[in-house]
Amino acid sequence: MRIIGITMWQLDLPLIKPYWLPGGRLKLEKLDSTFVRVDTDADVSGWGESCPWGNIYLPAHGPGVRAGIATLAPSLLGQDPRSLEAINRTMDTALPGHLYVKSAIDMACWDILGKVTGMPLWRLFGGTEANPVAVNSSISTGTSDEMIALIRDAYSEGYRTHSAKVGGSDPVADIARIQSIEAALKPDEKVTYDVNRAWLPAVAIQVLNNVSVRGWIEQPCETLQQCAQVAQRIIQPIMLDDCLHTFDDHLLAWRLGACEGVKVKPNRMGGLTKARQIRDFGVSVGWQMHFADLGGSALADTAAIHLASSTPAANRLTSWLCHHHLAVDPVPSQGARNIDGFAAPPTAPGLGVEPDVAALGIPASVFHKGRRYDS
Repeated sequence: MRIIGITMWQLDLPLIKPYWLPGGRLKLEKLDSTFVRVDTDADVSGWGESCPWGNIYLPAHGPGVRAGIATLAPSLLGQDPRSLEAINRTMDTALPGHLYVKSAIDMACWDILGKVTGMPLWRLFGGTEANPVAVNSSISTGTSDEMIALIRDAYSEGYRTHSAKVGGSDPVADIARIQSIEAALKPDEKVTYDVNRAWLPAVAIQVLNNVSVRGWIEQPCETLQQCAQVAQRIIQPIMLDDCLHTFDDHLLAWRLGACEGVKVKPNRMGGLTKARQIRDFGVSVGWQMHFADLGGSALADTAAIHLASSTPAANRLTSWLCHHHLAVDPVPSQGARNIDGFAAPPTAPGLGVEPDVAALGIPASVFHKGRRYDS
């Protein structure tokens, strides 16, 4: 089996509501997603998606995905998509770094492997059954009352775990906001307070030693070393996200004792192949892990749910479904969806998701038999 064609589409994914990070650092109204189809000479195709969360959250942006895939395509044509390690070595040689570019290709190749073996991805990742995964809401920053109202709305949709954005320039206000939210929670709820790197270490230590929380503190500071400094001086468990990209980053986080958990996001890590390696390492060192992608449709969400579902229950926390926040759905009624606070992976071979090609529109580029065709 050989890759004979790679087609990619660009699609804007408007958000139902604008999304804010604390301190006014980021406002998003739409996402720039790239969909990829990898075609083979065996008439089997696989789908992938890469959708950065804007262009200032992490060093990634939508046009960069498509430029990177254009660079990679000549090296991938003629390769066997079932040989995932070889595919990743080829991509890493042709384009060092740029992990977010490679995730869509890697995802599509896993989809092909699942289809030709007749197995869903959760089984290929080591799972024994399609375990439903608890999903958390995402609460944009605001006043305490505004955030509590959003939590109550999410509770009515089945969510029992919430990710709330905190972290401004006023530590006293952050303390009051966290205390108010904790006081408003029902007995079966908990919150991860996602700071998104907003605090300096001194501020993080001040805030976190003045609050009591049921859940996690996520990414309190900019760097891994700063987060490790904070971790030694607080009692709350820390989850790291934004500062971890490679396997070596995760190994260093463990050596520094910087966290008790991590967010496993295939798009940030270079795809499902590398994310699975990091997941397995996390299991071996006793981390608890949250699984999601940076952004995207139910296609990207479903890939993350496959990986989460195959993870031992003791190490699996929740996932997040970006498509719940989108005003469009290019994979209608397919994939992992929130049902009473849980999302289950499909049982069909591969990803179990096929985008509506008509909804994707005209391809941005087609790479076939060594040639490139642009719209």
